[in-house]
Amino acid sequence: MGQLNAGVVPVTPFQQNCTILFDTDDKTGVVVDPGGDVDTILGVIKEHGIKVVAIWITHGHIDHAGGAMDLKEALGVDIIGPHEADTPLLDNIEDQARRFGLSDGARNCQPDRFLNEGETVSFGSHVFEVLHCPGHAPGHVVFYNRDARFAHVGDVLFRGSIGRTDLPGGDHDALIRSIKEKLLPLGDDVGFICGHGPGGRLGEERRGNPFLV
Repeated sequence: MGQLNAGVVPVTPFQQNCTILFDTDDKTGVVVDPGGDVDTILGVIKEHGIKVVAIWITHGHIDHAGGAMDLKEALGVDIIGPHEADTPLLDNIEDQARRFGLSDGARNCQPDRFLNEGETVSFGSHVFEVLHCPGHAPGHVVFYNRDARFAHVGDVLFRGSIGRTDLPGGDHDALIRSIKEKLLPLGDDVGFICGHGPGGRLGEERRGNPFLV
């Protein structure tokens, strides 16, 4: 069993962190949140010899799921996640593109499998627990690897900030509950990658994030 590793590929005008999680030994892995710029993502996968076995989606906003269908067709793998509460967002990605004035071919997304709290997803020997963390989006999920003390938190939590809640389906109180009841109890030592900008550690956010203290 190799180590869990992660590479971040910023995509779309929103500079969203498309993340490739992979095993350092056998190079199997998954792509998390391919929001767009699919040719760029495919180039990174090829350059590093990653054998992608699935696409994981944290939530249904265009910058996280807009390129998922094209990537699925290019790689022949399933789209897994988010929670089915994000179906209205996933069904309206093309409308989101028009609203933001984007013309990069973003497509509505039909996952092969939705996820629920308490389920697990995995590749190789790397198992991730699924946490349903609504607030930024109704069906937002977080992927947590207990062995590696690592979480991919999407747009729930950022370094020094939190996900915005002024978009359709946003709920500030629900977001704060998700962070305080599901993320922070994982432990101060847990490192995270988020949907935009640099990652960090949960302890630093618990102590210093102005939205949480």
